Amino acid sequence: MSGAEQTMRLVLRSTSGKVGVALVIFHIVLAIVSPWVVPYDFNAQSEVLEHMGPSLAHWGGLDTLGRDVFTRTLLGGREALLVTIFGTAIAMVWGSLFGMFSGFKGGRTDEFMMRAVDTFLAIPFMILLLLVIASFGNSVIVLMLTLGFLYGIGVIRLARAATLGEVTKDYVLAAQARGESVWVILLAEILPNIRDALMVEAAMRWSWMLLAFSALSFLGFGVTPPTPDWGLMIANARIYMPLAPWPVLLPMIALSSLIIGINLMADALAKSLGLDRVQRMPL
Repeated sequence: MSGAEQTMRLVLRSTSGKVGVALVIFHIVLAIVSPWVVPYDFNAQSEVLEHMGPSLAHWGGLDTLGRDVFTRTLLGGREALLVTIFGTAIAMVWGSLFGMFSGFKGGRTDEFMMRAVDTFLAIPFMILLLLVIASFGNSVIVLMLTLGFLYGIGVIRLARAATLGEVTKDYVLAAQARGESVWVILLAEILPNIRDALMVEAAMRWSWMLLAFSALSFLGFGVTPPTPDWGLMIANARIYMPLAPWPVLLPMIALSSLIIGINLMADALAKSLGLDRVQRMPL
């Protein structure tokens, strides 16, 4: 049985894990097929009155510009999933490598790397993010790389702490006695033994990154209009919520259900692996 199959079996042991996996798979599949199943063009304006409520023709009603809310909600997660899935992968790869190297080397190398991490963590996350976007734009690549770098800083600490618990064990000492290189020991010996903690961390980073990406779109620094995005839809429709709540409620439900699904999946994985997941703010 492969590692992926074993992990999936562990997650699916609990009801919450099944619900979480179902929600995540639903959103990913929907993001892939939505361009071919949406009933309208996402930017097409209806001839009927704006803010029209849900009807047989427009299941989610219309927004302030007369666009179909249901169509835009179905398409609204594509950019968010694209950026955050690859952004999380970038964060986990570079953060894990740096963290393992720091924990294994110790001494001045570890001290220097940890002080650099502390320096970055001392700067408000959103300020760094907005500075990069202001300098290089808000393209998908820029958002992906920036979120991947910033969220990888917190991964360094976790990977370092996990590595420190492994470096004095017999299998690592035996590898050193055989004359194995540092990276062979890190990747072939230590990484498989801290993989469980990293998998749970990856799920949590993904949910935090989704919130950050949606917050950027809400503030006007994420997806460029008229591209559909949940955060942008909420921002554009919030002032009309007393009059027309549906343009806010649909993207809010979609975003919340995806984040809840990821968190349920992470909780189920952590419990099945016997890991005590500590609640903390995203770094």
